[in-house]
Amino acid sequence: MELYVISIILASILVMPFALKTFSPYVWLDILYFVDLMRILVTIVSRRRRRPLFFVLDRFLEQTAASPDKTFIVFGDESYTYRCTDRKSNQIANALRSHPGYKAGDTVAVFMGNEPAFMFTWLALAKLGSPVAFLNYNIRTKSLLHCFSCCKAKVLIAAPELKEAVEDVLPSLLQEGVTVLLMSKHCDTSGIESFFDEVEEASDAPLPPSLRSHVTFKSPAVYIYTSGTTGLPKAAVVNQNRLLTALTVLSSNGVTSKDAIYLNLPLYHTAGFIVGFVGSIETGSTIVLKRKFSASQFWDDCRKYNVTVIQYIGEVMRYLCSTQKRDNDKDHKVRLAIGNGVRAEVWREFLNRFGAINVLEFYASTEGNVGFLNYAGRIGAVGRVNFLHRKLFPYILVKYDTERDEPMRDANGLCIESPKGETGLLVSKITDIAPFVGYAQNKEQTERKKIRNVLKRGDLYFNTGDLMRIDRDNFIYFQDRIGDTFRWKGENVATTEVSDILTIIDCLQEANVYGVQVPGHEGRIGMAAVTVKEDSQFDGSKIYNHVISYLPSYARPRFIRVQNAVEVTGTFKQMKVKLVEQGFDPGRIQDPLYILDDNNKSYIPLTAELCSSIITGSIKL
Repeated sequence: MELYVISIILASILVMPFALKTFSPYVWLDILYFVDLMRILVTIVSRRRRRPLFFVLDRFLEQTAASPDKTFIVFGDESYTYRCTDRKSNQIANALRSHPGYKAGDTVAVFMGNEPAFMFTWLALAKLGSPVAFLNYNIRTKSLLHCFSCCKAKVLIAAPELKEAVEDVLPSLLQEGVTVLLMSKHCDTSGIESFFDEVEEASDAPLPPSLRSHVTFKSPAVYIYTSGTTGLPKAAVVNQNRLLTALTVLSSNGVTSKDAIYLNLPLYHTAGFIVGFVGSIETGSTIVLKRKFSASQFWDDCRKYNVTVIQYIGEVMRYLCSTQKRDNDKDHKVRLAIGNGVRAEVWREFLNRFGAINVLEFYASTEGNVGFLNYAGRIGAVGRVNFLHRKLFPYILVKYDTERDEPMRDANGLCIESPKGETGLLVSKITDIAPFVGYAQNKEQTERKKIRNVLKRGDLYFNTGDLMRIDRDNFIYFQDRIGDTFRWKGENVATTEVSDILTIIDCLQEANVYGVQVPGHEGRIGMAAVTVKEDSQFDGSKIYNHVISYLPSYARPRFIRVQNAVEVTGTFKQMKVKLVEQGFDPGRIQDPLYILDDNNKSYIPLTAELCSSIITGSIKL
């Protein structure tokens, strides 16, 4: 009997893994993820307990001491070791410290593109205990002044190639008493001081830690501006605690010191700075820095510099898949792609064309307090949810009324949870572990991102503004941004889904879908701004047949606008605001316009006469 029982136990132990794999195929991955999550939390807690206080800068100094001669940054033909990077940052810090227009701890705005000097400057300012505002190098005049005023910076450090942009706002800066420094040897513009010569002459001696003794975990570390798809950018405050937590973003995904990371995303944004730069400080990896993204040079660079890890965001992967196919597409050493915003069909095409690269899609935002990681590799999903993750970082999907632009509530005034499989607004509870710091100098926008009385009276959640869906296997999918979803004929239309359908058509390269208002009609009707593939022509009949086959009547774009290029933000997110404002009026739009015509079974040119008939109601939509 005893032998029988032992046999049953042994058989159960042997069968258990196969049973789990059959009925719970992701359980081992869930366990590994949870173990990794616990390891990260232990690391963060242990670092928070260190005295004196431990920050990202201290991790860089640890890496420099451990591997001073290891290459940290590669930029074209230039390369910088950890020791060299440390000394370069010391020179900038010492030069700035002796400047009469600056004192340690002052907020400094950095207006530079992707170059080693950006990294040296941030490290220098961290050594001086100064918060840093990263200004988007594409913005000008009003937007530039707005971003500068948000952070209350005392000093502006700009790259030489951005001199004209600085000159445009110089009178306003000087009026505010701002010290303006240009990273050049000479500058003949009154009010702008050349700074590079001072840096070259400065000592590379280490800075005394006492200069940053005032810095705490709650102190602002950097100001990162939202990409501004709607209106003026907002300055998200990233404090020292959040930056310290972000150190593990690459190490938690298997990146090591042996990896070379291709960083071609803007350093002024979260993906480039926190994931690429700060993440590499933790792992001790080599950063292959590119001034800007280039689809045509991407894989040649990866081969030249033996890149093993790449980053993507927004439409980057689509751009890579749109390049001309080559025989050596799979000839590279890239093993990992990490980022967010890739669509399912592009994900599949990317893997088929460029080989078995592990794609780690994640969900996060600059100011948000919740994140997900698709550690199981389910194509199309942004992450996987589980009970333990939800306990640590409480979140919920709630029903959302797109017409009233607010969450639905029950008779008690509380939000209504979306059932599994249905789309809902993602909100995350604001706690000590998952705080929401908000936006600099913008209490109104900070409050607008908070939502109260979600599950019970008095609770407080962060409104991500993202519509998500959780499937029966507990994978979570991004559906749309609030505002990107529009309502027509009493039905909700998700713009990303319509975009995905349109780009299957072989003559279309890209599609940016949005809703436009029509006089005399409730809601907004669908419209798409598209680009046509090279060596192809706009085929109204083919597109008509495609949308009729794949989309319900209410979701079909009634208008199509053909552009030379779809306008995107610096982080490759499609811009919609201007398109929505311009609507479908041929008098305001120079681009070719088309309208869906059921009689001709095609998209036909939209004339001023047809537009007038629509506005007067002669043509029913």
